[in-house]
Amino acid sequence: MIITYFGKQFFKIGQGEMVLAFNPVSKESKTGISAHFGADIALVTTNHPDYNGVEQLSHGERAPFVISGPGDYEIKEIFIKGVLSNSLIANKKYVNTIYLFSVDSINIAFLGALSDPELSKDSREAINTPDVLFIPVGGKGDMLDAKASAKLASSLEPKLIIPMDYDDGTLKLFLKELGEEKAEKVDKLTLKRKDLDNKEGEVVVLQAS
Repeated sequence: MIITYFGKQFFKIGQGEMVLAFNPVSKESKTGISAHFGADIALVTTNHPDYNGVEQLSHGERAPFVISGPGDYEIKEIFIKGVLSNSLIANKKYVNTIYLFSVDSINIAFLGALSDPELSKDSREAINTPDVLFIPVGGKGDMLDAKASAKLASSLEPKLIIPMDYDDGTLKLFLKELGEEKAEKVDKLTLKRKDLDNKEGEVVVLQAS
């Protein structure tokens, strides 16, 4: 699978003909991030303009199946579980959904705009030990800060950690907390199951395209 990052928490995962998109940035967002492409599945963790721009994911006849909350889903032979958690953005409470799914035999956990590092027992059990963990490290008083993110990431014991929603300062602190200052920085990440065999808590930084 190929993972591309556009900024904030906006990711595209391509596997063969299948395209999944995560937390697309809406035109209403003040971030200035813009990317438009056709997706088969869109996962939205938080109903906020920085994360809910599904209008950006239709192209020609391709329009995504949108998942925007907790539950169990099966689309195109991909099983997706959404687990309830909380988010705080600009002092306003939101529902945040953690998504767990498997692509090409790689188990992925996408934490979304998580603001509380204390996950519920159900959430922890559902996340288990993922192969790949997407985790916010933005801080800014609302979301997980770099220190809390690093602690949570370590406790979930993923093989690979992908930070998101970061700036230079929070990223630097996050990498330092994990002892991963020399983490690889890439524009795109191509990942196969066998690539993860010998990894343990390794960080790869995707740079926004």
